[in-house]
Order: sequence, then C-alpha cells, then structure tokens
Amino acid sequence: MARKRKGLKIDGWLAIDKPYGMGSTKVVGKCRYLTKAQKVGHAGTLDPLATGVLPIAFGEATKTIPYIMDARKTYQFEVTWGEAHTTDDLEGEITHSSDHRPTEANILQQLENFRGKIKQKPPAFSAIKIDGKRAYDLARAGEEFEIKEREVEIFTLSLTVRTENTATFEMECSKGTYVRSIGRDLALKLGTFGYISSLRRTKVGSFDLSGTISLEKLEELVHSAPLEETILNVVTVLDDILALAVTKEQADFLKNGGFIALENLDKTLTSSSRIGVTYKAMEGDKLIALCEFDESHLKPIRVFNL
Repeated sequence: MARKRKGLKIDGWLAIDKPYGMGSTKVVGKCRYLTKAQKVGHAGTLDPLATGVLPIAFGEATKTIPYIMDARKTYQFEVTWGEAHTTDDLEGEITHSSDHRPTEANILQQLENFRGKIKQKPPAFSAIKIDGKRAYDLARAGEEFEIKEREVEIFTLSLTVRTENTATFEMECSKGTYVRSIGRDLALKLGTFGYISSLRRTKVGSFDLSGTISLEKLEELVHSAPLEETILNVVTVLDDILALAVTKEQADFLKNGGFIALENLDKTLTSSSRIGVTYKAMEGDKLIALCEFDESHLKPIRVFNL
C-alpha cells in the first residue's frame, strides 16, 4: 500500500519575485513551508545574487515544468567594466583588471555580434556537468577542466543606461543562455574586462514581474485568504499546446493509461501530419493529460490527477 504523502494537495503555479541573496532551492523550501503543500518545484534556476521572476510549481503543475523551461526569458543586467572575476559576477575573486572603458558607440556597435544565434561558453562556476561532476564543484576544488561552447539564441539585446564604469542592458534569450557569459564576452570584445554586477529576470514564458508576489506577500496571503485565489491554473504554462476536447469516458480511459482509437476522435485531428505533435486533452476546462498521436491511436504521455 502506497504511503500517503504529507501536506496539502495544492495544484498550480505562482510567480515569486526572488529576493537578492537567496538561492532558488531555498525559495522552494520557503514556499513549501508557508503553504504546507505536498510537492513544490521551480522552473529555471536563478543565482543567489539575481532577483526577479521565479516560477514555482505546486503539485500536478510540477509535471509541466519541462514545458516552461523551454520558454524564452527576459533579463535586465548591469555590467561593470574593468575587472574580470572568477565567477563572472560580484562574488568571485578578481583575476584581471583594465583601465579601459568602452564608449557608448563602441558598445552599440558590438551588440550586433551578440544578437541571433551565437556560441557561448558557460561560466566555470556553473551547474554544467563535466564527467558527472558539477563545474562549480570542480572550480572550487581548483581543478582544471574545459567547458564546451554551446549555441544559444539572443532575440533582443539593447543598451538602456550607461555610465563611465557600468552599462545596463535588456535581453530576451533562449533557454540555456548564461547572462554572466554575455557580460564577460562583451567586455572582452570591447577590449576590457567585465562582470555582472546586477541581474534581474523580468519574464519567463507567460510569467512577468507584474504577476509576481514576494515571499512576504505570500506569507500574508496564506494567513488571510484561501490560497486557491492566488494560485494559477496548471494549464497556465501550456498555452502554446493545442487543446483537444475529450468526453468523460475518454478522459477516464486516458487517466488509466488507455489509448483512444483514431476513429473515436475528431476526424480533423487524425491525419498523419499530427503524429508526434503534443496535445492537451481537456474535459471541459479540466486538464486530463498531455497526449500524442501515433498511426492509429491517441496515447497519453503525461496524466494529471486534478
């Protein structure tokens, strides 16, 4: 007999405005403590020194985390010129310095090389795995290792504020983009050194700052109002996935892992061009499962207990 999970069954999403100095895992722990939820996770790690949008998944919403992890992200960040740090941010030790400061014209000209699909090398102090070990563990141990370049995409990158020693940027980028690498590499292209001195994530997929709440506000809410009024629906992060209406009988079948024959579905959805496309099976406004077609059936790939 399965052991009953402790805590409250809460299903849905919250967007927390992560405070400075707190790691993403600690934010999850705080949310779990405040809400007494059975299961809590996050979508997209933010470094302790970063602030901003951190999507928090509760219960069945944790099954949809991979879908928001693929979403575009937007950041505001400040680069301080003249120093290179081991971590490429405020925390690290200074390794190189330079008196050169780039002009606004130089910065604007160089930004063009950082838009579109680019190659970047993640920071040494990152969660990238090297032969099964985290890069930051190897870096802290003083071991030498090589991190391979990876391709990322920068959709927009603009200069918003400039002073003699700093420059502030806004960027929309693909998953896997390291802002610290952008700051480091941009500085090198400009003939100096640089590190990220401020980083704020302003958007992840459909979540933006206007829809976030602080941990302090969450603590107030759990003591003053039903949490259901604050939690967003599980389907919040599945807007880009096509909906497929199913009957109650079909919903029950999918929940039990059953396949539905194509002849029992809407004929417009049974062509071979639909093979491999993910659908969200909906009974009314209730999410039943994420499904895919094969040659003869609709099959569930992720079932939700809502």
